[in-house]
Amino acid sequence: MTMTHQAPTLQGTCTLVGAGPGDPDLLTLKAAKAIQAATVILVDDLVNEEVLSHARPEARIVYVGKRGGCKSTPQAFIEKLMITAVHEGEHVVRLKGGDPFIFGRGGEEVEHLREAGIEAQVVNGITSGLAAVTALQVPLTHRDRAQGVVFITGHAKTGHSAAENPTDWRKLAAAAREARLTLVIYMGVSGAAHIQHGLLDGLPGQTPVAIVQDATLPTQRHVLSTLERMHEALSTSGMGSPAIIVVGDVLKGVAAAGLQAERFGT
Repeated sequence: MTMTHQAPTLQGTCTLVGAGPGDPDLLTLKAAKAIQAATVILVDDLVNEEVLSHARPEARIVYVGKRGGCKSTPQAFIEKLMITAVHEGEHVVRLKGGDPFIFGRGGEEVEHLREAGIEAQVVNGITSGLAAVTALQVPLTHRDRAQGVVFITGHAKTGHSAAENPTDWRKLAAAAREARLTLVIYMGVSGAAHIQHGLLDGLPGQTPVAIVQDATLPTQRHVLSTLERMHEALSTSGMGSPAIIVVGDVLKGVAAAGLQAERFGT
């Protein structure tokens, strides 16, 4: 009787890692350890190259950049790379700017990995919306100025379902005014005029606004304005993506911090 022996099936691992807002010193210890253990690293466009200094020399690094308005690696292709590498026994890190679960498509990737029989781990990173206001030395919440915060994308889902559930900026503004909320808008630069128009239906024109580009990096820039002048201030500044738009009374604390930028209401 002839016995045949099958080689054991290799099964690797996959970890979604948040690289933080840009400054490599803001990488968490757990994120650094995951990068050190990886044999394959799939790197997003907004990840600081210095973060990769934690990778082992023999690790395979694949750049899978995705940025609005530019040629990007298709999401389906990225997910296929992840699944294939894990099935080949690799220890995969999907390295993302900010946090994987805040506008990083981490939820979609975890779902697709699970469908393929892979349970991914997730390591959080500091999201750029928090880093942006911290760079201005103001909080997202404040006992006297804001009782909560809303993270929202200014770049709605594209495709056949995009028009079915567009963001209602008017209703959001009304809720922000009633509940005293800070609005943190990701990917909102290209739609700033539309966003401003909707928010002005529910918030005063003098509501403070800050736009922060490249938060935590040496190239960081910011402009301070009011809601009624937001689009004008953005256009005049020449700033573009990636940038965070923050709307709310917490920004009144910027004056106390003594930061130099365009003054509110000027």
